[in-house]
Amino acid sequence: MSDWKAKRFWKQAAVVPAASGFAVELDGRPVKTPAKQPLFLPTEEMARAVAAEWDAQEGVINPNLMPVTKTANSAIDKVAAQHAEVADMLADYGDADLLCYRAEAPEELVARQAAHWDPMLDWAAEVLGARLEPRTGIMHKPQDPATLDTLRARTHALNNFELAAFHDLVSLSGSLVLGFAATLGARDTEVLWDISRLDEAWQAEQWGRDDAAEALAEVKKAAFLHASRMFALSQAD
Repeated sequence: MSDWKAKRFWKQAAVVPAASGFAVELDGRPVKTPAKQPLFLPTEEMARAVAAEWDAQEGVINPNLMPVTKTANSAIDKVAAQHAEVADMLADYGDADLLCYRAEAPEELVARQAAHWDPMLDWAAEVLGARLEPRTGIMHKPQDPATLDTLRARTHALNNFELAAFHDLVSLSGSLVLGFAATLGARDTEVLWDISRLDEAWQAEQWGRDDAAEALAEVKKAAFLHASRMFALSQAD
């Protein structure tokens, strides 16, 4: 039985209106989450993306080819059950944001961090109303509590689907500011990802590229781009 895998049994996936948004049905049968909860999506565009993933399955069902469905499942089965805890965990990144921890040397790296990271901190101050201050070195220095409260309130205001996507934007980049920048379209998503990888790019320039590290970085980049798309889908209507 351990070798048994679910196979496609339906002819067509369809989007149907539901009391709590939109549902996806497979030949009239509603799709459910792994925890057997109704898969209600907040927007029609997200529901269509989920339906397209189911329609694209051939033979054995491959969840790895269904990223929108997987994130929606996570929003319903996991985030909804612990929204406050997830929001707090992500908001805590603000007190140790990647963009705030600067190298002491060499001068070229210090200048590069300032050139790419200072504008994002300025953006957060202007748009989010939260001014995070950079620090030199790796030792933790707390940020202003009022600033952190502002970022925490914004994080808690996200709904379950937004928060599920936001989780990956923040955890993959290491930056609460870059996570918000992705959700608000402050920069192109790929540019934001490159900003988060500034230190790694510098190291590669100095010591050469590592194939395994590069491959892992590409996987993380794809997940970051998907999370940005997922956040947009949650607000599409």
